[in-house]
Amino acid sequence: MPILQWFLLFLLSLLISLIFLWLHLPAAMLLGPMIAGIVLSLRGSTLQLPRGIFLAAQAILGCMIAQNLTGSILTTLALYWPVVLLVLLVTLLSSAVVGWLLVRYSSLPGNTGAWGSSPGGAAAMVAMAQDYGADIRLVAFMQYLRVLFVAGAAVLVTRLILGDSAATVSQQVVWFPPLSGNLLTTLLLAIVAGIAGRLMRIPSGTMLLPMLAGALLHSQGIIEIELPEWLLAVAYMAIGWRIGLGFDRQVFFMALRPLPQILLSIFALMAICAAMAWGMAYYMQIDFMTAYLATSPGGLDTVAAIAAGSSADMALIMAMQTLRLFSILLTGPAVARFISTYAPRQPL
Repeated sequence: MPILQWFLLFLLSLLISLIFLWLHLPAAMLLGPMIAGIVLSLRGSTLQLPRGIFLAAQAILGCMIAQNLTGSILTTLALYWPVVLLVLLVTLLSSAVVGWLLVRYSSLPGNTGAWGSSPGGAAAMVAMAQDYGADIRLVAFMQYLRVLFVAGAAVLVTRLILGDSAATVSQQVVWFPPLSGNLLTTLLLAIVAGIAGRLMRIPSGTMLLPMLAGALLHSQGIIEIELPEWLLAVAYMAIGWRIGLGFDRQVFFMALRPLPQILLSIFALMAICAAMAWGMAYYMQIDFMTAYLATSPGGLDTVAAIAAGSSADMALIMAMQTLRLFSILLTGPAVARFISTYAPRQPL
């Protein structure tokens, strides 16, 4: 029964999240539901999170990011524009090369391999892949598998860098603070901007428009964004379930044959981005955690959730991630066509 499956999913998510909170891991409320969703999905569960709930969670996350975006980030990006441009170009080139090699040396169709290896927003990549004739089941599997590994690596890096201070960060969380009218204003922003982003058909618009509109209104003092921790936890849970429940058992068995090549492509892209993070941290004189999350090839929403549970510079991270997302959206179709045409199959 679906009701029983949802209940089991909720209990397992809560249990894993509490364990992660006890271990002082960042983004515990995202990772717990994600892992619980994967476990149930691979055991044959047919649960699917309603799309409206996922979009609402993205809008809430967009408002959370807006709290941390300030005008000073534009100054930082302008000051270090050669580094920022180089990171974007290397990421685009690396994803294209990785996608080309993946299609050449695996059984994946050209379109599917190209879109599956694109390091943009996972949901946006799946949506665009469908428009260009790729197998969206395999694209979704590849995208969310990368998100899973990237999230795990990002949490590990964050935990190693924070060390004992991670406990202090988690202890400072107030789950049920006093509420004010600002919460209603924030929810209104999320609803209106989220719906507008959806109607405008902007990829990841339900998160990007609340993020941009909220940043503008918040920085000008027009509104005060208020998001209690319990509401953010619900949003993280919805996003975690969306990712976890996407690991369909049938698609998993379909992907078994090219799985070694898929994993190799994911690890290669992660390694390249980590190397760029080291260079970015050195030249921009920022902490490695901020640089790592800024260059990390994970989903925009997942990186935002992890950054929120750390002491990283959220504004710089989201600026870099958003720039990369738009870059991938602009170049993705052309890269996919190139890979499909010029990657002759040579199975290993």
